[in-house]
Amino acid sequence: MNDSSDIYKEFRHTMRRFARERVAPFAAIVDKEQRPPIEAVTAGLELGLPGLPYPEKFGGQAGDMYTQCIVVEEIAKVCATSSLTVSTAWVTMAVVHFGTEAQQEAILPAIVRGESRPAWALTEPKAGSDLMSASTRATRTAEGWVLNGTKRFSTNAGWADWYLILARTSEKRFGLFLVHRNDPGISFGAPERKMGMRGSQTADVILDDCVVPESRLLGDPQCGAQYIAEELLRSRIALAAHAIGIAGGAFNEAVRYTTERVQFGKPISEFQMLRGMVADMAIRVETGRAALRQAIESYEAGDPAAKYHASIAKVLCSDTAMAVTTDAVQLHGGYGYLEDYPVERMMRDAKITQIWEGTNQIQRLLIAKGVYERMGED
Repeated sequence: MNDSSDIYKEFRHTMRRFARERVAPFAAIVDKEQRPPIEAVTAGLELGLPGLPYPEKFGGQAGDMYTQCIVVEEIAKVCATSSLTVSTAWVTMAVVHFGTEAQQEAILPAIVRGESRPAWALTEPKAGSDLMSASTRATRTAEGWVLNGTKRFSTNAGWADWYLILARTSEKRFGLFLVHRNDPGISFGAPERKMGMRGSQTADVILDDCVVPESRLLGDPQCGAQYIAEELLRSRIALAAHAIGIAGGAFNEAVRYTTERVQFGKPISEFQMLRGMVADMAIRVETGRAALRQAIESYEAGDPAAKYHASIAKVLCSDTAMAVTTDAVQLHGGYGYLEDYPVERMMRDAKITQIWEGTNQIQRLLIAKGVYERMGED
């Protein structure tokens, strides 16, 4: 992304230094040990990163979408896992948008202080892209609500404290519920063994007659689908920043390596075919950043077309992440295939960006829908 003011430029510089000095040294270790990036999380508290998106009255910094995406992108350049883990506080922005004052006071200050961690649980074994086919149910009782169902591929499951659960409250309607890890009836599956993002714990969230009080219902019990659609718009933009960060990190590594690697008496950066690859990588990264910037500007302006631009950014940035990390491995030659170099990890981490938060195939359908809806506007 291109920064539009001195404030953003300085903030990006701060985050870039933070990522290089406080996150990068542990990236390979976190991946190898497949454990949460505690060092990055702890360091992030010093900058108040858990509270970045939240209002100041809860101790947050009220950072706009552009600021949040700078954090996501710069950390993802050195460690995709840390970026996802440090920046996931935004998943409970639904509490800010739709929650009561009591719910906000009960949950948000502790998240801002880093004393509790949030997660959301949307996907199910038979409900991925078709989120509205989710079968998890919430039944109202005298004690509040009883939730039953299994959520799959939940980031931070078993590690987070608060879970935002999408559950069916009637035949065609959904509600959003706030469930704590200590509530009766909630348990967690074994952590998934993944290709990439290995330091970010992913597991099932199992709800077996999980009882929560009425005060844990977020907003209207019939409007959960609408609420989550609004939150997915935010997360789609943030994860586009995450993807372009991975791409930018791999690009930097490739440029550095080709400058230092000498073959046939000269740096391989002087070879014409390699320069062509580097040029294509640069084009992809800069194009992805431009699409992301458009999505952010559209979102901040309250433009109805923000969903359209967010889908474009998500597809372009994640496809760029996969293409650029693959080329970065290629430019490293045999060394790129070794765990000694970060591009191997970056390539593995990049793949999920084309899948989560709505697969790129689904995003293309949404983009095409937006194209036809916009006909005649210009």
